[in-house]
Amino acid sequence: MLTTAILVIIAGLLVLAASRPDTFRIQRSASINATPEKVSALLADFHHWGSWSPWEKLDPALARKYSGAATGIGAVYEWEGNKKVGKGRMEITDLSENARILIKLDFFSPFEAHNTAEFTLHQDGGTTNLTWAMYGPTSFPVKVMRLFMNMDRMVGKDFEAGLASLKALAEK
Repeated sequence: MLTTAILVIIAGLLVLAASRPDTFRIQRSASINATPEKVSALLADFHHWGSWSPWEKLDPALARKYSGAATGIGAVYEWEGNKKVGKGRMEITDLSENARILIKLDFFSPFEAHNTAEFTLHQDGGTTNLTWAMYGPTSFPVKVMRLFMNMDRMVGKDFEAGLASLKALAEK
């Protein structure tokens, strides 16, 4: 009887996970008292990310490799660090001058995922409204995991910390 109940619960969880969306999107926004040109320059050059990205601070021994273009489309940033930051690669694939930056984001460890990061900038007087989003496919194992973990809250807090650091840097 207990075995049957456990199997029914597991089956229910698997059916619930299967009904979840096949894609995800996490985003946060901030208003920055700086021009879109200044904010865009900090985003489109991976060499600046160490001064604002929340993940850069999680491993003081983080190994970084830059290749491709120095900035903008074709710029590549690869990293490898402790289990908190893992190993991955980013490449700027599209840039609409001071308005939008698309980044192909590949994680290799501690888990594999292939997503897109998107920064959109809108000028409102002397302020830049910046939205940072990450989206991509959701595999079945991730759907199961998301039944027990709120990924939006977990990653969202990192986005919020990064946006606050970027705001402080851009407003100097």
